[in-house]
Amino acid sequence: MTLRVLVVDDQPIARAGIATMLDAEDDLVVVGQAADGEDAVRDALALRPDVVVMDVRMPRLDGIAATRRIVAEIGCAVVLITTFDDDEHLFDGIAAGASGFLLKDSGPDLIAAAVRSAARGDSLIDPAMTRALIEQTVAPTPPTRADEQQQSALAALSDRERDVLDALARGLSNVEIAQELFVSTATVKTHVSSLLAKTGTRTRVQAAVFAYRSGFTLPGAGRGVAGEAGPHV
Repeated sequence: MTLRVLVVDDQPIARAGIATMLDAEDDLVVVGQAADGEDAVRDALALRPDVVVMDVRMPRLDGIAATRRIVAEIGCAVVLITTFDDDEHLFDGIAAGASGFLLKDSGPDLIAAAVRSAARGDSLIDPAMTRALIEQTVAPTPPTRADEQQQSALAALSDRERDVLDALARGLSNVEIAQELFVSTATVKTHVSSLLAKTGTRTRVQAAVFAYRSGFTLPGAGRGVAGEAGPHV
């Protein structure tokens, strides 16, 4: 299956470079390019791509705000890219519903892998940004009402959903989870959808963050948020 990609960047050279890299892949085709977040939302609505690859810092509407709108209004996956190793952008992007977060110097292989992962419903975060994600999500914080909500959400999960959440937090893809639990990938997808709804999360990355923040998964368990060949969540 050929995946349709929309590339968004306010810098023409960067935009053209990313588009050229992705078009060189046999299973990817760039169906459009946009120069800012407003155009990205408009073009995503018109073109209905499988994945949007989008810069974070742009005029009119930045990539974080555009991601929030695209995920809510159109439902396609978004991979965010940035030239800055910025923890704040990383967490804002995850909260907005992004399925991946990369640095622009990640290279064509990693960017293409992120697009494929997003299209499958998996997620990928640049290895350079993974440590900050883990450290922030497991940092001790004073108890809040949100902690009670998290524990309530955990209690609502079935045993199998807890198994899947544990696997998500360890960085396993749907195929790997299916192999580990001896079930079909379709069954895994069903469990993922159910646990996302119960935990109030929208993406696998958010679910992995939930697993750490709620204390369900501890640092050092399995692969963690960073997967083997890059952070495959």
